[in-house]
Amino acid sequence: MTPTGSPRLDLQENSQARNSRSPARTPTRTSAQPKPATKRDADYTSAGVSDHDVFLLPGSDLQLLGILTVVAAVVRLFRIYQPSSVVFDEVHFGGFASKYIKGRFFMDVHPPLAKLLLTLAGWLAGFDGEFDFKDIGKDYLEPGVPYVAMRLLPAICGILTVPTIFLTLKAAGCRTTSAALGAGLVIFENGLLTQSRLILLDSPLMAFTAFTALAWTCFTNQHEQGPSKAFEPSWWFWLMATGLGLGATASVKWVGLFTIAWVGSLTLLQLWVLLGDTRTVTPRLWWKHFLARVFSLIIIPIGFYMIMFAIHFLCLVNPGDGDGFMSSEFQATLNSKSMQDVPVDVVMGSRVSIRHHNTQGGYLHSHNHMYPTGSKQQQITLYPHKDENNVWILENQTQPEGLDGPITGPTAWDKLEATHIHDGSIVRLYHPTTDRRLHSHDVRPPVTEADWQNEVSAYGYEGFEGDANDLFRIEIIKSMSDGSAAKLRVRTIQTKFKLVHVMTGCVLFSHKVKLPDWAYEQQEVTCAKQGTLPNSAWYIEQNEHPMLGADAEKVNYRNPGFLGKFWELQKVMWRTNAGLVESHAWDSRPPSWPVLRRGINFWGKDHRQIYLIGNPIVWWSSTLAVSIYIAFKGLAVLRWQRGYSDYNGNIFKRFDYEIGTSVLGWAFHYFPFFLMQRQLFLHHYFPALYFAIITFCQIYDFATSRIGGLGLRERPSIGKAGAMLLLVFSIVAFTVYAPLAYGNPWTQSACKQVKLFDTWDWDCGTFHTSLDQYATFSPNANNAAQTDSPVVPAQPGGQAPIGGEQQEGNQKPLVSPEEAKVTPQAQADKSVLNREERVEYRDQDGNLLDEAQVAALEGKVSFQTRYETRTRIVDAAGNEVADGMPGAEGFAPPHPDVEGRNPETPDSNEQEAREQPATAAVGDDVGKEEDVEQGKARGGKPRPASEGNEATR
Repeated sequence: MTPTGSPRLDLQENSQARNSRSPARTPTRTSAQPKPATKRDADYTSAGVSDHDVFLLPGSDLQLLGILTVVAAVVRLFRIYQPSSVVFDEVHFGGFASKYIKGRFFMDVHPPLAKLLLTLAGWLAGFDGEFDFKDIGKDYLEPGVPYVAMRLLPAICGILTVPTIFLTLKAAGCRTTSAALGAGLVIFENGLLTQSRLILLDSPLMAFTAFTALAWTCFTNQHEQGPSKAFEPSWWFWLMATGLGLGATASVKWVGLFTIAWVGSLTLLQLWVLLGDTRTVTPRLWWKHFLARVFSLIIIPIGFYMIMFAIHFLCLVNPGDGDGFMSSEFQATLNSKSMQDVPVDVVMGSRVSIRHHNTQGGYLHSHNHMYPTGSKQQQITLYPHKDENNVWILENQTQPEGLDGPITGPTAWDKLEATHIHDGSIVRLYHPTTDRRLHSHDVRPPVTEADWQNEVSAYGYEGFEGDANDLFRIEIIKSMSDGSAAKLRVRTIQTKFKLVHVMTGCVLFSHKVKLPDWAYEQQEVTCAKQGTLPNSAWYIEQNEHPMLGADAEKVNYRNPGFLGKFWELQKVMWRTNAGLVESHAWDSRPPSWPVLRRGINFWGKDHRQIYLIGNPIVWWSSTLAVSIYIAFKGLAVLRWQRGYSDYNGNIFKRFDYEIGTSVLGWAFHYFPFFLMQRQLFLHHYFPALYFAIITFCQIYDFATSRIGGLGLRERPSIGKAGAMLLLVFSIVAFTVYAPLAYGNPWTQSACKQVKLFDTWDWDCGTFHTSLDQYATFSPNANNAAQTDSPVVPAQPGGQAPIGGEQQEGNQKPLVSPEEAKVTPQAQADKSVLNREERVEYRDQDGNLLDEAQVAALEGKVSFQTRYETRTRIVDAAGNEVADGMPGAEGFAPPHPDVEGRNPETPDSNEQEAREQPATAAVGDDVGKEEDVEQGKARGGKPRPASEGNEATR
C-alpha cells in the first residue's frame, strides 16, 4: 500500500533507484529528465500481478489440498464425542436449539445464522428439543441427545477453514509451500480446535470470515489485472461471493461488522484508484464500478442478514423467556400473546390491566404476600406475564350517589352511565383479587431504601372505604400519547400517563431492580419523587366495563410488521450487548490476547479438563509477523518522506500492499475491542488471529520466494525445510497442550512442566498423578448430571478463585435448601472431614487480593463485591470429593455473551438506595393495618398475610 493510498505498481526496479541516487541526497523528488510513459499511465492495472485463479490450480496443489483437509478432519473429529456432557456455552447455544424446535421466543445478543444451523443439525439427527442444556456437566447420553451431530456442524466449519486459508494464500500469490504452512498452522492451533469441537458460534464465525477473505482476495486479484477483467463472470462471481460472505459473517456475530469495515476500506481504495485513471475509466464507467460494489457489498449483505431474521421470526412464534425484552406490540405478534380488540375509552369502574411503558412492559401486579420489612403491607410488583392478579378497578375518589345514598363497593359504577377519565382526574385503584387498594406512604421501600423513593403497597380489606393515601392523580403525557383524543382523556393503549400520589407528590415508578425471593424475584415498584419520565410512564392494556357494549369503539396493538420487529430486536440486542459490563471470572482484555496471556476454563470432570488456550508457537509467530510489518511500514514511510524511491520497486510495493491488506484485516478485528467496556474473552481474538496467520505466511513467502538478495529465492529447498521445521514445532506444541483441547487424560507433572506462566490458570491438580489411574477410574454415571468443571486454579496468594456463577447483591448459597435435599452427595466410601467457606476479593483482571491489599485500596477505588458459597469436601487422603452441588468444585461461569440479562435483573440497585437507611415512621399505617386485622378477625374472615393462595410467580 503506497503512502498515497494507491496499489498501482511501477515497473521500475529498486536497483535503478539506488544507482541513480547519491548517498548524500537532498529531499527533492524532481527529476532532470521526464519519466518515460509506463503502463501505470495507461490504465489502473497493477504491475507485477498475474492471474491467481484458484479454480485453475495444478493437480499437485489439489492433491496437497485434499491431504491437508483430511488431516484437518482427523484432528477436528478425533473423539468429538467427549465429553459426553454439557460444556460451557453449550448451556446457551444448545438451549437455543431446543427453543427453536419448540418455537419459544428467546433473546440473544448474537444474530441467528449459526444458531439456526446448529438447530438444523440437531433436528436432522432427531433432536426433539426436550433436553434443556440447563447445567454445565449435564449428561447427554441417558436422555439420548444427538450432541455429536450438533457438534459436527462447528467441526465441519473448522475443517473448511483449512482449505480456505490455503486457497486464500494461493489467490494472494503465495507459493504452495507457504499456503500449506498456513493451512498447517490453522490445523494445529489448539484454540481454534477447542472451539470447533463444541456447540458454539465461533467456528461458524471463523469459517464465514475465512470465506469472505478468500472471496475478496480473489476479487482483488481480478480487479488488479485491469480493465480486461472488469465485469467479466469471474469478476462478478467473486464480488458477489464477498457480499454473501459479509452477510453470513455478520449474521453469526456482530464481529462481522469489522470484516465489513475491512472490505469497505479496501473498496474505497479501489474506487479512489479508478477515479485517478482518466484514460480508461470514464465517469460513466466509474459509476458502473461504484454501483456494482454497492449492490454486491451493501445490498446483498443486508438482504442476507434480514432473511436470517425473517427465518428467526418464522421459527419463534410462541412466547418464551425472551419476550419480556420486547415491546408490547412485538409481544402481541406471538401466539397466545395476542389479544382481542378492547374498548378504547376507559371509564370509572373499568377493570383494567396497567403496563409499565419502559421496562419491557411488565404489568402492575399484587399478590397476597406481605413485605417482610417497612410497613409489612401487601406487596406491589411488576410482573411480566398475564395474570388475574394484574386486574385493577378504577374508582372515583368518592362513591357515586344513588336514590338511597352513596352506592358502596367497587362495582358501584357498573350500572351507571360511563364517566370518562380525563387528564387530572383523581382515582383509586382497587385490587379485586385481594380486596385492597394501591397505596403509598412515607416509608422506604424494602430494596431501594432512598429518601426519594417511597414504598408502594396494597392496603385495606373488603368493605374498607380507604384513606387519602389511596388517591392518585392521572397526568396524561401528551408527547407520548397517540392521537388528539388520547391527549385529553385516558384511552386504552393510546394514552401514556403518570400516576401521581396526591398526598406526597411522588410518582408511581418502576425500574430494573429485582425484589428478593420473598417477592419471587419480581420487579420492584416504588413511588419516586424524582423518577425519570420513561420509568414513570404507564398505559392501560386490558379494559372491561359492563356499560361498554359490543358496539363500543375498540382498539388493539398495531402490528409492527417484519421491519418494525427487525429494527426493535436490533436495538434490544445492541443495548443488551453494551450492558454486559460486569466482571467475569474468565474475562481478559485486548492487550493480553496477542501474547496469549490467559485462556478460558470450559469444563472438568473425572480428573479431566477442557481449557481454551492457543498454540503458543502459532500465536507468538503471528504476532511477531504483524510487528515486523508495522516496523517495516513505519520505516518505509520515513524513507519515503526523506525522498527515497523504495516504492518504485514492484516487489517492495507488492510486499507493502499485499501484507498491508492482511494487517489491516488484523487491525480491524482487534483494535475496536479496546473501545469496548463490556466483558471480553480470548476467543474474541480468533478472527484477528486468522489474519495474523495469513500475514505470517505472506512474509515467509516473500522472504523465501520473492525477495532477492537473501539467497533464499534461489534455494527453494531452504524455504521448504523452514516451513517443515515451523510445522514440526507447531505440532509439538499442539501435542503438548492437546489434553486441554480434547479433555484427554493428563498427569499433574506433565501439566506443570508445560505451564509456562502463572496467568495460564488451568488447575493441574485436577489431573491424576499417573496415567495408570485413568485405566482404573470408573465414573459414577448416576452423578453425570451434576458434574462440575475444574476449580479456578490458585493464584499467588494461595487461595482458589471462585469458579461458579457470580451472585450480585445479597450473599446466598448457590443451592436452595429444597435443592440440597435431592442433590447427590459424596460416595459412601469417602469420609468427609470438614467444610469451609470464605469470601475472596478480586481486581478487574480477576487476580486475588489479600486483606492487606484490600485495606490499602479502601477509599481509593470502588469495590463491587460478588458473593458465592462453595463447598469443598475432602476425604481422609486429602483428595477433593465432588458432592454434586453446583459450584462445589466450581463451574466455569456461564458465558455472558449470550441472551443478555433478564429484563427485570439490574446491574445493581440504585446507588442512592445504599446511602440512606429506612428512617420514616410507619406508626399510622401500622396502626391502621392492625385495626384491619382485628376487624377481619372478629368477622371470621382471613386476616392479611394469612390467606392460603400462593402468589403468582
